[in-house]
Amino acid sequence: MPLFFYQIINFLLLILIVYLIGRKMILNIFRGRREKINKALDAAEEVLPEPVAFDPVKPVTDRHEAAVEAETAAREAKLAELKEKFEHESEIIRRESLMKSRSNLIQLTMDKAREYMKSEEFLQAMKDQEDKVADRILSLIKLTPGDMMYLEKKGRLYVSLFSSYPLKLSTVGRIHQATDKLLEDVGGYTSFRVVDNEEGLIGGFRLRIGDTVYDFTVKDRLYMLQEALNNMPLKEMSFESMLNKMRKAVDKIDIDVDVFQLGRVLSVSDGICWLDGLADIMYGELVEFVDAKKKMYGMVMDVQPDKIGCMIFGKYEHIESYSRVRRLGRMAETPVGEELLGRVVSPTGEPIDGKGRLWSHETRPIECAAPAIPDRQPVKVPLETGIKAIDALVPIGRGQRELIIGDRQTGKTAIVVDTIINQKGKGVYCIYVAIGQKETTVATIVDQLEKHDAMSYTTIVCSSASDSASVQYIAPFAGTAMGEYFMYNGKDVLVIYDDLSKHAIAYRELSLLLHRPSGREAYPGDIFYLHSRLLERSANLIEEAGGGSITALPIIETLAGDISAYIPTNVISITDGQIFLESDLFNSGQRPAVNVGLSVSRVGGSAQTGLMKQVSSNLRTGLAQYREYASFTQFGAEIDEATRKTLATGERMMAVLKQDRFSPLPTWQQALLIYAVSNGTADSCDPSKIAEFEKKLLSWFTSTQGPLCDELMTGKKMSKEVKTLLDAALADFRKTL
Repeated sequence: MPLFFYQIINFLLLILIVYLIGRKMILNIFRGRREKINKALDAAEEVLPEPVAFDPVKPVTDRHEAAVEAETAAREAKLAELKEKFEHESEIIRRESLMKSRSNLIQLTMDKAREYMKSEEFLQAMKDQEDKVADRILSLIKLTPGDMMYLEKKGRLYVSLFSSYPLKLSTVGRIHQATDKLLEDVGGYTSFRVVDNEEGLIGGFRLRIGDTVYDFTVKDRLYMLQEALNNMPLKEMSFESMLNKMRKAVDKIDIDVDVFQLGRVLSVSDGICWLDGLADIMYGELVEFVDAKKKMYGMVMDVQPDKIGCMIFGKYEHIESYSRVRRLGRMAETPVGEELLGRVVSPTGEPIDGKGRLWSHETRPIECAAPAIPDRQPVKVPLETGIKAIDALVPIGRGQRELIIGDRQTGKTAIVVDTIINQKGKGVYCIYVAIGQKETTVATIVDQLEKHDAMSYTTIVCSSASDSASVQYIAPFAGTAMGEYFMYNGKDVLVIYDDLSKHAIAYRELSLLLHRPSGREAYPGDIFYLHSRLLERSANLIEEAGGGSITALPIIETLAGDISAYIPTNVISITDGQIFLESDLFNSGQRPAVNVGLSVSRVGGSAQTGLMKQVSSNLRTGLAQYREYASFTQFGAEIDEATRKTLATGERMMAVLKQDRFSPLPTWQQALLIYAVSNGTADSCDPSKIAEFEKKLLSWFTSTQGPLCDELMTGKKMSKEVKTLLDAALADFRKTL
């Protein structure tokens, strides 16, 4: 048989074997693919929308149009938000880049100026002006009040002439003769000395008479140039405007003799230093430690006959004894303006929230005179806290000073945070001053305010417990200065001091370090004046004086509820009322734990809307009666029906005054709840379920009684017709319970 025939037979046998073995496998593969295809087709049929009948006038349903419009609006809102965020971040990057360029330009300018002023040509030009400069200095010299006091005490005055090169004998003789003649009329004599080749001056010469320096040196010129460039305002953030401002700053530098006072550090300890010299300086003035390794400032706190007490802002490790101190001739100040809104800053205006530098270009003294009596007007506009127990019982008005007092952990900070949240959309700027608080506590408050979108109109001034006593001392004054910027521009401001007890402790520490005699409870004798001059700056101004207001909410922490202690009684006598938070009420679950008997507002109904004043007129009396009956019945005495009804109503009223944190209510809703409970609408409701009753009542009214709610929102006193409609609506609501 031929070979080809055997090959065909073998091939057919191979096909048969493959078919018999792989038939099931092949069928399973095709069957699985067929099932996947069928499932995909079924799923596609389920996803497809049902066919809609063709309508040439209205091709799609209203529901579909609304969904498309809603989706489009959501997309546009998201895009607008992203665009705004992108523009904001781009602006921040642009400004930071400009400020970096500004720093580089300033450094380059200083290097070039230093190089030029050290050149032989410039130094020779200064030498050529020696006679002219000497004439100018001699025309300026005079005795200050401090020099007169020193002469009266010592009989002589020290005069020093420093120069970077040997002066002409004629120049030295003229200056010596002029200083001697200066003392002829007042008696005494001068102790005159000349110091040549003072390398630190670089070029030129300076004359020092007592504490006063008449300076015409290269060193002083470089200092003035540095200050002018660093302090130049930048309202328009562009490279061209920056260059123009730098040119103007350089052009404005006075090339005349610079006159200032100089002192020296005697000792430094615990953030306080004692200075010698500067006899004409005033309390509250700013000084600069010129010999410190980095720029440091201080504020004069004590002026004694032979020395000056000064507190140092920030760390003081870089300040050494016998280093020089320069009088700046201005009061201590802090940045102000709308640029501070939404930021967390130190009392000196330095940002501490990690959001970059502040773009504020204005400053105000941290201490200034309070508004005069003719510039004030009565408090008559309510500042709504959104808290029922406060708006109804102890109302606060714009321009008022209302103290919040109580033991620690009784909800004092919770009240002020809720008050800040409630100011959203009301045109009130808020400033929260944290004094001696933990940084974690402040961070928690900032987080809550950001969650409720309240940081956009709020500034946090933080002096934490780790800061020095001097920084804690100036914190409330700096916060008030930031608020005064808005007040004198016709805005309403809420300033919160949390808390003044720690502020008093910081001032006591400073006073003891300044060797001031202590008084009651080791506090200095002027502690009352300290807080009075702070809180008197809060006022409601007339239009001619600015038209704005500052409402102050100082917080005081008591020990074991003792409101008769020194600091509490001081602040109570200064403020226009107090909100006392009781520990027993707080621990029993009554929050906010407002003690109605000890809490009072001296402004009263003038700071309430007509509606709230109407519904809460008898509330205080009713609650006082309830507490009296409750204390009487705890001994198990039998009571009549009228007393039982008073107790039941009072219990429900206390329950309705409870309020969760971060849930402020509009005034008309507060008034509605109080009126409903006092009117007997909640008599069938268990006091433990009052919260559910509140939700049902407010939800029912807003959904069914629109016109009546609009009438209540006006805040006007209810007329007979409105009261009749409200009673009828409450009767209808009672049927739904």
